[in-house]
Amino acid sequence: MSQTVKLALLDDYQKVAHRMADWDRLKKRGVEITTFHEPFTSVEDAARKLAPFDILGLLRERTAFPRALIEKLPNLKFMVLTGARASSLDDKAATERGIPISNTPGGGSTASTAELCWALLMSCARDLAKAERLMRSGGWHDGIRQMVVLEGKRLGIIGLGRLGSRVAGYGRAFGMDVVAWSENLTEEKAAKGGAKLVSKDELLATSDFVSIHLVLSPRSRGLIGAADLAKMKKTATIVNTARGPIIDEAALIAALQNGTIAHAGLDVYDKEPLPKGHPLTTLDNVTLVPHLGYVVEESYRQFYGGTVEDIEAWLDGKPINVINPDALKK
Repeated sequence: MSQTVKLALLDDYQKVAHRMADWDRLKKRGVEITTFHEPFTSVEDAARKLAPFDILGLLRERTAFPRALIEKLPNLKFMVLTGARASSLDDKAATERGIPISNTPGGGSTASTAELCWALLMSCARDLAKAERLMRSGGWHDGIRQMVVLEGKRLGIIGLGRLGSRVAGYGRAFGMDVVAWSENLTEEKAAKGGAKLVSKDELLATSDFVSIHLVLSPRSRGLIGAADLAKMKKTATIVNTARGPIIDEAALIAALQNGTIAHAGLDVYDKEPLPKGHPLTTLDNVTLVPHLGYVVEESYRQFYGGTVEDIEAWLDGKPINVINPDALKK
């Protein structure tokens, strides 16, 4: 392609995209790159700002791409999605428009998210977030809730895939009793993943720490509701580094407010970025981090390096890693 092609890289909140890949490879081929560092305020805001672009580089699920947005982008010809999937991207709508979507398989090992999960779990166990806030305000031990060691406690893992199995390994290393549940989990698979299979009710009722590691789907959306939280120990902690809507957010807030459970460690939310003044930000028994599971240099280099390769292939008329191949028939 000899004419200028306009590429928009979205949601580069940390302003690191340009040092994570060799973008000069695209610039030499006439690609004009614009980077957006702030989230869009609405579908209309995104449509207005993205209307001129031929290619969009999506960073995971930070900006949702429903049909209503895709149909408002007249110049859009190609999209690159970092990572393997995004439930917030309407690939069917893109296919109908003849817009291929290439992904960047992988994103590093599961270590990044698993390690963050464990950091949240340990922070909750020792009330570290509140302790840090106290120290900055001149406090000491006052206000820190009773802390616990992990050794001997039960860790319940909901979703024992590659990520859940890694977290199970951390639990065993800390001397925890590890149990697991998901709808299709068998005793054999549980044992292979380093856990004992139990029912969902037993996991919730007996675990001191519950950690979620499922893909968001119609089946998992709202999987943990008010009735499920009510089954948990009052001393229990729930950690979610998967997707926010797997837990009923209103039910979780109520459970934290009324002492149904002791603590939560959250990396993911129904709406991201979490709106200013959100009820979760007012609670001192929840540890919050801003969706950092994959936010490490190793993942960024794979994501953005893969983006460059996907765009080069598309420019050559030989797109790779296409997740909606029917779009190519258009």
